Order: sequence, then C-alpha cells, then structure tokens
Amino acid sequence: MLETGTKAPSFSLPDQNGEMHTLERYRGKKVILYFYSKDNTQGCTKQACGFAGLYPQFLEKGAVVIGVSKDTQASHKKFEEKYSLPFTLLSDPQLSCIQAYDVWKEKKMYGKTGMGVVRTAYLIDEQGIIIRAFEKVKAAENAAQMLGELD
Repeated sequence: MLETGTKAPSFSLPDQNGEMHTLERYRGKKVILYFYSKDNTQGCTKQACGFAGLYPQFLEKGAVVIGVSKDTQASHKKFEEKYSLPFTLLSDPQLSCIQAYDVWKEKKMYGKTGMGVVRTAYLIDEQGIIIRAFEKVKAAENAAQMLGELD
C-alpha cells in the first residue's frame, strides 16, 4: 500500500464507455480511488452500491469516485447498468494502475494461494497527493468511511 503524503501515481485507463481518464484530469478535486477485485461479486457489488447511494454527498463535498479493477470495459458497462452506478469504473487488465498503487498481492481463498487485488481505497487531494489510504477495507462500510474522511 502506498503511504500517505506521497504523490499519487498517474494513470491513463479507459472507463466503462471507452473514454480515457488520467489522474491529472481531476486536479482541483478530491478523488476517492478504490480498487476492487471483480464486477458482480457479492462484496464488490455491496461496495459499489454503497458508493452509488452516497454519490450525491461525495459530489457536494467536491469529490469524485473512481473504481478500478482488472475487468474489461464491457464487464464494467454491464455492472454499471445493472446497478445504476453513477461513477467512473476504470478497466486495468494489464494491471498497470493496480500495481502502481501496490494493491496486487498474494491472497488466500478457500485454501488456495494466488495473486489478486486487495480491496483498497485511497483519498487523493486536489494536488494529487495521497492523504488517506485504507487497505483490506470492509466492502459494505467503505463508502461511508470515505465520505467521513472528507469532513
């Protein structure tokens, strides 16, 4: 996990609509950048729907929400439509952003060890500096936790 006080790594990734996004595009706004493992899984759906439910409050506080996983743009589009997600989902199948933010780790599931995304959320300030970092966040609580960090 990256340390608070450090410059957030730049990225250039497509969203669910094929539009390219960079961190620099959001200068002047706080960015909630959260990493999750897979569209349409139980935990990731709870997390995304939590952010969707609180999204107007994030906007009121001048923050944008961006989710990142290694899923395809098509998968993200279906996920967005199924749950009416109002925020950007970035597709990172090459793991460039995922690795830059140090969230690609060894994980154990059902007795097997493999590599995967550790559910992590970063709060990045208006100048692109990481001001809060949370690793192994609880999916259902993450949106409220991040909203609280904006106060």
